[in-house]
Amino acid sequence: MRINNPLRSGKLNAEKITLAHGSGGKSMHDLIDDVFVAGFDSPELNLLEDQARFDIDSLLKLGDRLAMTTDSYVVDPLFFPGGDIGKLAVTGTVNDLAVGGAIPLYLTCGMIIEEGFLIEDLRRIVKSMKDTADQAGVRIVTGDTKVVHKGAADKLFINTAGVGVIPSTINIGSHLAEPGDLVICNGYIGDHGAAIVDARGELAIENNIETDCTCLNGLIQEMLTACPQIHCMRDATRGGIATVLNEFAQASQCSIRIKETSLPIRKEVRGMCEILGLDPLYLANEGKVVALVPKNFAPSILNVMKKHPEGIHSQIIGEVTESPANRVIMNTSFGGDRIVDILVGEQLPRIC
Repeated sequence: MRINNPLRSGKLNAEKITLAHGSGGKSMHDLIDDVFVAGFDSPELNLLEDQARFDIDSLLKLGDRLAMTTDSYVVDPLFFPGGDIGKLAVTGTVNDLAVGGAIPLYLTCGMIIEEGFLIEDLRRIVKSMKDTADQAGVRIVTGDTKVVHKGAADKLFINTAGVGVIPSTINIGSHLAEPGDLVICNGYIGDHGAAIVDARGELAIENNIETDCTCLNGLIQEMLTACPQIHCMRDATRGGIATVLNEFAQASQCSIRIKETSLPIRKEVRGMCEILGLDPLYLANEGKVVALVPKNFAPSILNVMKKHPEGIHSQIIGEVTESPANRVIMNTSFGGDRIVDILVGEQLPRIC
């Protein structure tokens, strides 16, 4: 249902964002109505209340716990091979819910827009968010818009929050790893970080790598159907898979051993890292899940993953052992062992 309001003309008549679009007056209402309400087109948002409202009974049918997450996106540039900040905002929030075993349902969208930003680009980003949300089966149900002076922000920042429901049979946590668990990753690592390097055009490096930015909730539900007892799961974003594995090792007081020869890395990503002195273990991903699973369930989980579009290149990359506790160790292609520590600093700033 769409609510009629005399403040709204139904058609935004401007090419660029001005401070008036954040003033609370007619210009702001036109922006919200014509770009956001029309673009996201969800029944909750169309009501134009200050909050989205949900029926508790319908949520209880899906599980016994709510999951909630929030994230902010400041990626530079806003558009990059295979994606944009809008797609990134939806996939990142959906994935943060899904790796906890939740069924993602609803998202919020807060936008901080710099004066002078092209409304055509804003429409393009909103459409990308809508398309990605539809593909993931979630709805954008409420939001907020702020406009800041030219120079007070870098074009556009997006904040999202997500709500999902965790089924009663699922219990996933970074502290639940057990010796003997196998480590599974759903495909090539480092693609997003490499795509952002290419899109910035600062280093005179040419490649055809696209971001791996995608929603993983469909894949993860297949994994949990095959094995509801998955112990740990995270999406490897900033800090890459090295950071995720260290978080598991420290929270579970265990050791995680991975094999360099088992890591799925594109030759283009590996080549770029060699040229720039980067480590693909620490490169950001936006469509990679790392899971620690009971050894006896690993073959069936891997089988269902490889049948899913987002898991075709899934591989077992390591295992959990008792000692040395709090350590991630990689067996290198040369036959030696290397400690994989948490990244100090940032290899690439503003990649998400």
